[in-house]
Amino acid sequence: MCRNLRIQMMKVPETMSADMTADFTPLATTNPFGRPLFNDPSVRKLARVGVVDIGSNSVRMVIFDGAARSPAYFYNEKVMCALGAGISDTGRLHPEGRVRALAAVARFEAIAQSLGISPLTAVATAAVRDATDGPDFCADVLRETGLTVHVIDGPEEARLSAQGVLLGWPGSYGLVCDIGGASMELAEIRDGHVGKCVTSSLGPLKLQSMKGGAKARKKYAKEVIADLHQQMGEQKDRLFLVGGSWRAIARIDMHRLGYPLHVLHEYRMTPKSVRETVKYIAKSDIEELRAACGISAARMALVPIASEVLKALVSRVKPKDIAVSSYGIREGMLYEQMPQKLRDRDPLIESARFSESKDARMPGFGKTLYDFIMPLFKSAPTATKRLVKAASLLHDVSWRAHPDFRAEVCFDNSTRANLGGLSHSERVFLGLALMYRYRNKPDGTRFDDLLGLLTPEQRHQAEILGKAMRFGAMLWMEKDAQLGEIRWFPKKKRLELRLHSSAKPLFSEVAESRLSSLASTLGAEVAVKFTKPSTDVLTD
Repeated sequence: MCRNLRIQMMKVPETMSADMTADFTPLATTNPFGRPLFNDPSVRKLARVGVVDIGSNSVRMVIFDGAARSPAYFYNEKVMCALGAGISDTGRLHPEGRVRALAAVARFEAIAQSLGISPLTAVATAAVRDATDGPDFCADVLRETGLTVHVIDGPEEARLSAQGVLLGWPGSYGLVCDIGGASMELAEIRDGHVGKCVTSSLGPLKLQSMKGGAKARKKYAKEVIADLHQQMGEQKDRLFLVGGSWRAIARIDMHRLGYPLHVLHEYRMTPKSVRETVKYIAKSDIEELRAACGISAARMALVPIASEVLKALVSRVKPKDIAVSSYGIREGMLYEQMPQKLRDRDPLIESARFSESKDARMPGFGKTLYDFIMPLFKSAPTATKRLVKAASLLHDVSWRAHPDFRAEVCFDNSTRANLGGLSHSERVFLGLALMYRYRNKPDGTRFDDLLGLLTPEQRHQAEILGKAMRFGAMLWMEKDAQLGEIRWFPKKKRLELRLHSSAKPLFSEVAESRLSSLASTLGAEVAVKFTKPSTDVLTD
């Protein structure tokens, strides 16, 4: 490993007392939360937990809540402190940044106390681990807030970031690249596990003060990335980008292309689009671009440097595609505490199930609806069946919205919600299906531009799903009801509804109209049969 990539943990000065030192114990060998988060592998709900991430550029607190397998952000606040600014020259944390970071951590701990979830779990990365006064800063945090800061080394930072990606993309494969203010890490993921991990000093705050300007930075980045690539080996699958600077570049890529869905998580770029966006950044007025893309001034100051690093990385690695991840170290810490049984669950389905249990008028009915409409999708790909299940669970969670806006609220929630394991096209598919659940003709909405992310076939399938849910919700109003079934004969273009005779009052004029609309979308003729109790035979 070249000298630029070696990361050594700092020794704590002998003058420091034992209770004032930073915790340098690897998180993989301990539980930084101080309590088991998942005592029962079958747990569905996450007990509220907070993490403070003390990075080289920002200090952020996230409080997680919601489904255990797909944690949601109950609270999320960031302060740009630039702790690592100037560290290459001084070897110390930036004085003003240190004051701001300490104030931010004190505020976050006060919030945690008011919410009854204190103490928070605090982790620090490159700036604190590299600075000669890093242990002093950790001691200040402990004295002022009572929080012990867990300082993680480079490879562990890479591993935790990769685990954060796995939390959102189960079974994903490729190369994870996490860029902070003062370092950049790479980690290999495959078959749900993290492989090789390496770290480097390619953080934009460190590169900012490099002598020789852009030419020297580009040469240095190229050399370091070549060494990283040699250590990691060929990695031509997907490249996952973690970190605020990468997300800012992705936001600029969206702006350049006029991309309609402004959700950074799971946003995809190609190597070509990265190159074009780097050129776009270089020739743009930075302040105008910052304002147009809604990026903070502190973040935008680092974007041109980060874009140089990304261009060099993509040129060397040559990934087949590039995906942006909003999940990183904080989510990786949660993932590390999960038993394998919990990790194996589908985050989308778990999140949808949790939403149903919390917000639906009749929790549990989603499964009944799913079983009822599944004959329409029995030959569909597994990925589509997964979306059918998620839609069935979510079909009623927005009932509190005004009827005039319920369809749009459903679409908005699906496309912009904090959901893992869901691509952008799948978000739009799910949103469109739920839109049809509440509106027979969802044309003319403010979301029309997003529908271009779907193929005509996907739009048709979403319409079938939405209209099937719209009809099915009319028939049973109790959990586990077994009053009938749909039979679909695609070759004959025949749709049969078989209802128990006791369900006849439910098959009203409105229900009949909704069934007719579904049949029209399928291009099918429809037949309705009522069965007597003695001859009624229902399939699963």
